[in-house]
Amino acid sequence: MFCDQCGAALQTGQSFCSTCGKQVVGSVSWSQPRPGRVQSHTRLLGILWLAISAFHVIGGVVLLVIANTIFGRFHDFEGPAQHAPSFLHPLLTCIAILVLAKAAFGFFAGWGLLQSAAWGRTMALVLGFVALFSVPIGTALGIYTLWVLLPAESEREYARQVEMREHAV
Repeated sequence: MFCDQCGAALQTGQSFCSTCGKQVVGSVSWSQPRPGRVQSHTRLLGILWLAISAFHVIGGVVLLVIANTIFGRFHDFEGPAQHAPSFLHPLLTCIAILVLAKAAFGFFAGWGLLQSAAWGRTMALVLGFVALFSVPIGTALGIYTLWVLLPAESEREYARQVEMREHAV
């Protein structure tokens, strides 16, 4: 017996939902709760964070290889390549490490959303704000993340989802 608005469990004879306050009209049914907005989008959001993080890993590794093979050995070359700016090696290495760190956090956020971990929503929201600056794909993922997870009702629904997951385990 579940509320048809929020999915909360109802007791027999209950006339109002204790969670959202909706009036229970007619008899209380024994049907499964319908998935809410957050529950229906969380799986896709987790998969998208894992996918974009995989692309960030590829980009970070390529950048790290370029920084350490081409720009890290200018003193070995003869001619004009020897006079290339010396700041490129540390700059590209630092950027590669930041991209790899962003990928690691993205993997954790995606895994946390797929596992309905309590910290998954918070990590995904932080990464969603950061991703807004990564035009165009990161911006789209950031907007989608914020649309799914940011509203107050989404916080309550995600907390119920975490609670149901913990009780099932």
